[in-house]
Amino acid sequence: MVTITDKAKERILQIIKDEQYDENYFVRVAVTSGGCSGLSYQLNFDNEEKKGDQFCEDKGIKICLDIKSYLYLAGTELDYSDGLTGKGFEFNNPNASRTCACGESFSV
Repeated sequence: MVTITDKAKERILQIIKDEQYDENYFVRVAVTSGGCSGLSYQLNFDNEEKKGDQFCEDKGIKICLDIKSYLYLAGTELDYSDGLTGKGFEFNNPNASRTCACGESFSV
């Protein structure tokens, strides 16, 4: 299961409002090969379920992961930062043994 912080929830709801997404949209979180540490995070909005998708919900936000990503992201907390060091979503992943300096990739 992936959880989200209150700041991440606020930002997700703002994006949904700004993009005028309907109630069928959900947050799709995935892991792909690449990045300086070997694996990269992806976050998108989607409204089409794919075979093997795993769903969870936290704070009223529906979150979708494909089965491969679920194995890497179980227990991860999605946060949002708007501080001086940069704006964006952050993944607090307990499964990551190493992350790159920018926080966009990791290894297990």
